[in-house]
Amino acid sequence: MNAANKLRWRCRRGTRELDVMLLRYLDQHHASADAAEQATFLRLLDLDDTDLLRYLLGESPPEAPDLARLVSVIRGLSHR
Repeated sequence: MNAANKLRWRCRRGTRELDVMLLRYLDQHHASADAAEQATFLRLLDLDDTDLLRYLLGESPPEAPDLARLVSVIRGLSHR
């Protein structure tokens, strides 16, 4: 499995809301993101699904500023 397919697989979380938001970011924004944001995305994917869902649904922001910025980007793509 190549790197792009592995990343796509990691975006599949089994919760429709998470799958849609993460895959939309991957398809629409990830390739044009800088290396720092791409690394932050990998950290985001390492989070527990419960925390990730809470962040992406806007229930609470992540404490780390870089994660909070990325969550904002992902949420912004979902509201277009």
